[in-house]
Amino acid sequence: MAKISILGAGSWGMALAILLNNNGHSVSMWSALPDEVRMLNETRQSPSKLPGITLPSDILVTSDEASLLEAPDVVILAVPSPFTRRTAKQISGLVRKGQIIVDVAKGIEEDTLMTLSQIIAQEIPQANVCVLSGPTHAEEVSRQIPTTCVVSAKDQQTAQYLQEIFMSPVFRVYTTPDMLGVELGGSLKNVIALAAGTADGLGYGDNTKAALITRGISEIARLGVRMGASSQTFYGLSGMGDLIVTCASVHSRNRKAGFLMGQGKSMQEAMDEVQMVVEGVYSAKAARQLAEKYEVEMPIVEEINRVLFEGKSAAEAVRDLMIRDRKVETPMLPWE
Repeated sequence: MAKISILGAGSWGMALAILLNNNGHSVSMWSALPDEVRMLNETRQSPSKLPGITLPSDILVTSDEASLLEAPDVVILAVPSPFTRRTAKQISGLVRKGQIIVDVAKGIEEDTLMTLSQIIAQEIPQANVCVLSGPTHAEEVSRQIPTTCVVSAKDQQTAQYLQEIFMSPVFRVYTTPDMLGVELGGSLKNVIALAAGTADGLGYGDNTKAALITRGISEIARLGVRMGASSQTFYGLSGMGDLIVTCASVHSRNRKAGFLMGQGKSMQEAMDEVQMVVEGVYSAKAARQLAEKYEVEMPIVEEINRVLFEGKSAAEAVRDLMIRDRKVETPMLPWE
């Protein structure tokens, strides 16, 4: 049995707490919001985040991060990506050397263009930082619906240790050394999902969504490979797998926000209606800047930025994507 502390009591933090508790581990959960801590301790439910799900009574919920960081085997950082740096800085002095910290959020910091694991390593240099990612909606994991994901660490031993902790008959975990690829896939798919949701909001069909998914993963892979990640990663669980579920699922916050924008709402109106952090909005600018920095063509990312931040209509953005210069889909393959 492992002692596990989860920082963040949102839907994903709660779902992982339930999963790990069911796996027989000792689980504690932290929230920075006193009202949330009180509600979870009194009712064991969070209707706005995981409706119908009850937190097991033996999971401790607290706002005292010091008590949670007293020699846990694993710390899971499950706060939304915009709060990753602040939280990492807050707990840095409490983290022992070699402490395993698993980031389960997805995003790229706009100002620095750093991945979340890079942020955590910068703020907590003594930690052993790892990543868990993949097509893993909290709503389904909390209901024990079969799910697969991938864990990445700097060394194989740590990755296999985490694989063993998280694995269950309903939660299958793979390992990979490509942490950068895992994080880029998990972050940039949120931007593509905004575009897919926007197309749905405009009333377009499956053909359009299939085009956005396949061309979207092509954009993500081009950038990732240029940055040093493996192309294989983007056609696995944290790449194509996560992109498919985020573009298609009713649980996807990014798809929902895009859908609302496709129906004519502003970015802020869409975010307000979703009522949770829409990671793709925060990653969109960073994705565009990375494309410019590494000189990679990412037309879908470019157009969603124009819709989000420059007032371009969603319909016009789709039209401009369709009438771009003619391209070859497989430029590396020779003609006979």
